[in-house]
Amino acid sequence: MSAEEYDVVVVGGGGAGLAAAVSAAEHGASVLLFEAEKELGGSTQLSAGMFTAAGTSVQRGLGIEDTPAKFFQHYMDLNQWQLKPGLVRAFCEESGPALEWLIGLGAEIPAKVSHNAHSPGLTRAGVEDVWRAHVPKDQGYGLVQVLDRARRKAGVEAVLNTRVERLLIEGGRVTGVVADGIEVPAKSVIITTGGFAQDPALVTRHYPAADAAGEDLFVVAADGSRGDHLAFGEQVDAAIAGDGWGLLLPTAYFQRLHHWQSGFPPVSRVLVNAHGRRFMDEDASYAVSGGIIDAQHGPVWTVFDERARTTLPAGYAHWDAGHVLAEAEAGRTIRAGSVEELAGKLGVPADALRATIDRWNTNLPEDPDFLRHETLAAKGRTEPPEPIGKAPFYAARTLPAELVCTHAGLEIDGTAAVLDARGERVPGLFAAGEAGAGVLGPRYVGGGNAVANAITMGRVAGRTATHSPSRSTP
Repeated sequence: MSAEEYDVVVVGGGGAGLAAAVSAAEHGASVLLFEAEKELGGSTQLSAGMFTAAGTSVQRGLGIEDTPAKFFQHYMDLNQWQLKPGLVRAFCEESGPALEWLIGLGAEIPAKVSHNAHSPGLTRAGVEDVWRAHVPKDQGYGLVQVLDRARRKAGVEAVLNTRVERLLIEGGRVTGVVADGIEVPAKSVIITTGGFAQDPALVTRHYPAADAAGEDLFVVAADGSRGDHLAFGEQVDAAIAGDGWGLLLPTAYFQRLHHWQSGFPPVSRVLVNAHGRRFMDEDASYAVSGGIIDAQHGPVWTVFDERARTTLPAGYAHWDAGHVLAEAEAGRTIRAGSVEELAGKLGVPADALRATIDRWNTNLPEDPDFLRHETLAAKGRTEPPEPIGKAPFYAARTLPAELVCTHAGLEIDGTAAVLDARGERVPGLFAAGEAGAGVLGPRYVGGGNAVANAITMGRVAGRTATHSPSRSTP
């Protein structure tokens, strides 16, 4: 690492940072990338890699008609128009081209239907009006490898295991960074340090809803998600957007890993509230399921039977027949010889729980109340769920407890420029991903919202930072 001046310095080497670095280099900039951890990839590398986008070649290859305008309308409606339309429109319009850019760099996303988040193709993973979840080969790891190959090909140096300490500021303009005590001048700086999920104090301050999970809370974001972007923002009086927003996935209390490591609950299950009644489609998108559970104002339980437990696929850490049995033996997963006994142990009305189970069994293979059969069909399941009737019966407490990403960060505009407390651009400073806030809203749109935001806005940041004017007004 030298102290020569670069056109662009990128702080953070996850999906957003790599996209920004490659984009800036493509536009002729000299670029230096800092990553605080020992390897590149950040939370993108740990993700399924799904990318939500509209009007893509993948969609067209499947005969799906979609446009950025439709995506924008859906995105804003789902978030109750609490986001800035200009920024969201820019994201929706840029997401498709960003996906095509990735494909051009070597990402493999075939034009075929995928019924889950792990088979390459197009899937339904959010609450999209049309399918927009693009699943790449080799998941988030695959996307990172594609971007890193492009970085190396472009000659962008990556300095690993080096945490940037602060920004350099001169005359109100960001002019570089300080890392390992060395000043590194730059014409523009792009902050792509991720979120703050790994800093409990910042979670309490900016996403207190996560604290409601108590000891059940666990974090699947990258280790580098420590909120460095917020400290940088304080240096320039940056505006903060997205306070109080983030993504918590519903899980059983005993889960502690990503779902593809912890495993998945049995198909033959019902979620019941404190009244012993079913209240949702158990396979509803994670974009909305956490909010539905929170609205119950009491404990929620995943109820299933012995047949469901014993048919859980082996090899997962938590949703495994043996592990569930061990949790029941320890008294943490509730177990009973009858539905009525289970109700008593849960403290819910026995007649209501019995009616819930009976209605589930009677209506199979369909679900007229919550239309879950349609959700399962979209996931490619052809066999209907089994009835719930073989004793013993089990109940596992279920709540939003898997902290995936945080949405509070430096407010940006549609060019990925950071805005100050007055709403004006901070000269020379850009941000993207979780660090650049305003795209991820109160409702996670699902189907790869975070990855699409990171790579799309990272690409935008790299492009605009390269041509950054020396002025402070939008």
